[in-house]
Amino acid sequence: MKLTAASGRHPVFGDPGPLARASLAHPDVALLADLLPLNGDTYTPDLLTPQPGTNAQRRDLLDEQIAQIEAATQDVLETQVFTYTRTHWNRPLLATTRRIAESGRMQRHLANGLARFWRDALSEGWPELRSIIDQDIAHRATTIATHGVGRALGALHPDMDWAGDAVTLAKSWDGDIDATGRDLVLAPGVLNRPDVIIQVDTPGQFVLYYPAQRIGVGRGRRSGTITQVVGNARAALLADLETPRSTTELASRIGCTPGTVSYHLSALHRARLVTKVRDGRYVLYQRTAHAAGLLEEARG
Repeated sequence: MKLTAASGRHPVFGDPGPLARASLAHPDVALLADLLPLNGDTYTPDLLTPQPGTNAQRRDLLDEQIAQIEAATQDVLETQVFTYTRTHWNRPLLATTRRIAESGRMQRHLANGLARFWRDALSEGWPELRSIIDQDIAHRATTIATHGVGRALGALHPDMDWAGDAVTLAKSWDGDIDATGRDLVLAPGVLNRPDVIIQVDTPGQFVLYYPAQRIGVGRGRRSGTITQVVGNARAALLADLETPRSTTELASRIGCTPGTVSYHLSALHRARLVTKVRDGRYVLYQRTAHAAGLLEEARG
């Protein structure tokens, strides 16, 4: 949303696109965009980025975080929106934004704005993004288990290091934070690349958001304008299905989980863009002649 509001481009995914820009016209999305840092501002209200939960019973992390935004207390909202922005922003808060914050209804509007922007701009590509995050978590967990937490902390980002008793982070803001007795939450992100973000103002929260690994892996194989029709993940699969491949092989090649690949292959099969045949214990998929023609047209 920050890229969209500032007419920027992501270093890997490029232009946010017309659907993202159109979503900004909705008043709740516009209100949310008004609270994002611009032109050298150094603070995003922490209530907009609630700490990822650990409740395994919740199937949808996004729904959980949107609910946390709506449940934020009025005191927390006013402290972050009024006090912290005045300290860290180079611009005053808009009068209309201030009035909505004072009304006690801002939390509901912000939660709705985030849900709507996700639906309009990100939902179609969400399985690919979530797969990148899941793979990064698995990789970091393996590193911690085999080499220790220090190795993992020292390898998260070029601007971060582990000094044996402290995490050091190269940022424009200078200061020391006592993390004794506090949980340090490591949250991989995709769309914040290449930045690392620290969230420490909210009591009880100490979160480091860092760019996940493998962002953009396999994107070079995606073919032209066909991505606008079937989406990035499905275009990557079609480009890689000149020869028959299994779900597991495809997952390894394009950097997605087998479950995500299976989901996309089912959709492509229903659209008659891939065929499937059983070969022993495996089901092999291959693109159809029609899909090959679409790829060739896109390359032209």
